[in-house]
Amino acid sequence: MSDIQGYSQPTEAQFGDYVALLKPRVMSLVVFTALVGLLVAPVGVHPVIGFASILFIALGAGASGALNMWWDADIDAVMRRTMGRPVPAGKVQAGEALAVGLSLSGIAVVMLALASNLFAAGLLAFTIFFYAVVYSMWLKRSTPQNIVIGGAAGAFPPMIGWAVATGGVWIESVLMFMLIFMWTPPHFWALALFMKEDYHTAGVPMLTVTHGRKETRRQILIYTVLLAPIGIWAALTSIGGPFTLAVTVVLNAIFLKGAWDIYRRDETVAEGDKYLVEKKVFKFSLAYLFVHFTAFLVEAVLKTYGMGGW
Repeated sequence: MSDIQGYSQPTEAQFGDYVALLKPRVMSLVVFTALVGLLVAPVGVHPVIGFASILFIALGAGASGALNMWWDADIDAVMRRTMGRPVPAGKVQAGEALAVGLSLSGIAVVMLALASNLFAAGLLAFTIFFYAVVYSMWLKRSTPQNIVIGGAAGAFPPMIGWAVATGGVWIESVLMFMLIFMWTPPHFWALALFMKEDYHTAGVPMLTVTHGRKETRRQILIYTVLLAPIGIWAALTSIGGPFTLAVTVVLNAIFLKGAWDIYRRDETVAEGDKYLVEKKVFKFSLAYLFVHFTAFLVEAVLKTYGMGGW
């Protein structure tokens, strides 16, 4: 960790503080995409095994969050968006966060191996390592490509869910991975645009800091353009169908329009209206991913009744 100061005085930790340490909002997205990956796979899984597997994937996600909060406490302490997190707020000690993260990592990986298969467990272990070490300890503080490369950590869950069912990797799981991977940069860069000086203050080399807001707006448009065909490709595979394709076309049309509006923005105008367009696109990006994966799930249900698929 760097030498940035700003920690609050220690207080007695409550149960809710340890829950917050696991980043429950991020965990919910991980659980959902992993569950979709498991349910749309062509191989059925016993409900008990499926439930246990998703539980251990969730624990692994929580472990990643705890390790990230342990390492990034110095950065979190000076950013308005994160200064209330348990470690910089003094509610949970850094050593406790590290212990929780390491303990849950071991439990999650071992138990997933016992509940499903070694491949899925190995993929979960790699995901935790990638997020905690490759992204948090290396990429985040060293390159403006931190979100681009680091986005892989958040993209693995549907692949893990798929691996629980199939024991391997198929083109469908790769496309679900790519969907999240390519979605991550425009999602976070839209956030970075209206968070203004937070990343400057923390010394994080976000694209807005190293290349400026104009280039960030251009990159948002580029990645959104690259994202669209991935969703369409996924909709044309065995996990897709007419319903998924229709949803994909609509979602990407809206996202592309938002990215184009961001690209055309003048920074003075954007600041003057309090970055309303950027905030709107950021909020839609959250719905984009949720609705996309819900469409995969709905298509799977439709197939069971002979109404979905190609």
